[in-house]
Amino acid sequence: PEPFRVDDSDLEPGEARLDWLHTQAGATRTDVVHPEVEDGIGVATVELEVPWERDVSSGAVTEGFDNVNLGARRPFYQFVSANGRVDSTLGAGLEAGIPTGSAFGKNAELVPKIFDDLKAGHFTTQAVLGYSTLFGPGEAGGLQTFEYGFAFGWTVPRDSLPLPGVLQTIPVLELVGDTEMNKGNAGRNSLLADAGLRFNLKAIGPIQPRPGIAFVFPLNSAAHDDVHWGVVVSLVFQY
Repeated sequence: PEPFRVDDSDLEPGEARLDWLHTQAGATRTDVVHPEVEDGIGVATVELEVPWERDVSSGAVTEGFDNVNLGARRPFYQFVSANGRVDSTLGAGLEAGIPTGSAFGKNAELVPKIFDDLKAGHFTTQAVLGYSTLFGPGEAGGLQTFEYGFAFGWTVPRDSLPLPGVLQTIPVLELVGDTEMNKGNAGRNSLLADAGLRFNLKAIGPIQPRPGIAFVFPLNSAAHDDVHWGVVVSLVFQY
């Protein structure tokens, strides 16, 4: 499926997206606006992300651009069953975060990743595993984090659910987590989930809109410390 919060891992010959994530934890409210552009070079995909964040806590407002993220990924193995119903693609990628100097973008980041995209009939999954290292000043410098994400989707075609202007309706469930590997909170694991719907609409000329919305919720106490609930609205345009 087209993920909400899990890193995208399939081949994207041309895609632009704009996501808005709103979360709350007590009196703390956080909004992240996340524009992203992806393009294909052969079987590889390159991406550019420029997220902007705003936090409000006890009346104090902090806002600014997070790291500018540059990434690339490519598949290295594909298995397709004889009848074509099962398709599994393994690949690897690398993401580099360039600090902006804001309160949210003080440390450079490097994240090598591996991924698996699986399709079995109407059921699809995306699994992404990464290892993040932060470089630079402050307490965060040198922090290493194991990151993981899983997206599960079920594609409902128009024949089964004939909504106006919709080619496919895709219920999506995601698990997004990270485990700190060193520093003072080594072993701390935070796990969030989101559940929502993605709609693949009829193309408008060469562009196919794929809007979606999902509800975000914590699955353990560490995640609940940071997020009590949230919502993500995603606008994806493939061209």
